[in-house]
Amino acid sequence: MLISPMNLTDFRLLSPEVIELEPEHFEQARELSNKVAGEATQWQTYLNALAQVSFEEWLKARIPDGLGEFKFCAIATEHLLDEMVIIPQNTIQYPEKIAHFYVGIEVLEEAEQVIIRGFLNYNQLVDCLSQLNLQLCPDGCYHIPFDVFDPEPNHLLSYCRFLSPSAFNLPVAASATKNYENLLKSVKETRTKLSQWLENIFDDTWQAIDALISPEAGLAWSTRNVESGAASRCKLIDLGIQLDSQTIALLVNVIEETDEKLRILLQLHPTGGQKYLPPDLKLTLLSKAGKVLQDVTSRSQDNYIQLKSFKGEPGKRFSVEVSLNDAKVKEDFEF
Repeated sequence: MLISPMNLTDFRLLSPEVIELEPEHFEQARELSNKVAGEATQWQTYLNALAQVSFEEWLKARIPDGLGEFKFCAIATEHLLDEMVIIPQNTIQYPEKIAHFYVGIEVLEEAEQVIIRGFLNYNQLVDCLSQLNLQLCPDGCYHIPFDVFDPEPNHLLSYCRFLSPSAFNLPVAASATKNYENLLKSVKETRTKLSQWLENIFDDTWQAIDALISPEAGLAWSTRNVESGAASRCKLIDLGIQLDSQTIALLVNVIEETDEKLRILLQLHPTGGQKYLPPDLKLTLLSKAGKVLQDVTSRSQDNYIQLKSFKGEPGKRFSVEVSLNDAKVKEDFEF
């Protein structure tokens, strides 16, 4: 059953559970973060490690007899004002990462403190995703509102003292994948089905090419790439501050081949009157499993970039990622 939402103002007035960080906490966090690449990923790993090690010590101090088989996932945030707990997809999909409890923790590094802000058990989290119709974000995470979390740490301690781990019926092995697939079916489908384009069925987010890019670029696209019987659309991609709020357009061309396969051509174009793409902008084709199949990166004064055309059978899935530095946007497709 989903926890009843509480007023955020009341939520902030509660007496928080504050954990003081010690030098060894910082040292462990630095060691873990140094094992991953990318500045943004390192920083989040560092925050998560501070949250995890301090929270585990807090638990052990209050339940010295042991926590049995309970598993906890500490999710760190820097600011309560974010009003979201960002939970990675893999922590609710893969059995080795699924936890009994997901704990939102505010990390105040400069103050050398962490604050336990609330928790959900696994069943509550799954219900929350379904009932609120929350979508998987481009960063590969679910953004869960803070106000659905139980803000009382003593409730968490009571669960651990008086219930057994089996009370939460966590999925294991093959059933975990099935459980996650059922969860995905309960939320809105966000995958673009390209075969429908050949029947003139388009999602509202995909627009006619001449609506987003310059007439010159649209003409070049049409004369070079669009064949008889093909369907083409484009979509704005917003990489936020990485592009100073400038958007770019992802162009997709779908052609039905004689062997009943679909051939796809993908391009990126500047919008808003811009002549060139920003340098180091990357367009990547990913398999259903996330394997990189091909990619291309813009140089200075590139007015568009494109991937080599590729084919697939109807029903086959793939993804396209647009990235610049640490900013990424992923679009999922089905032939």
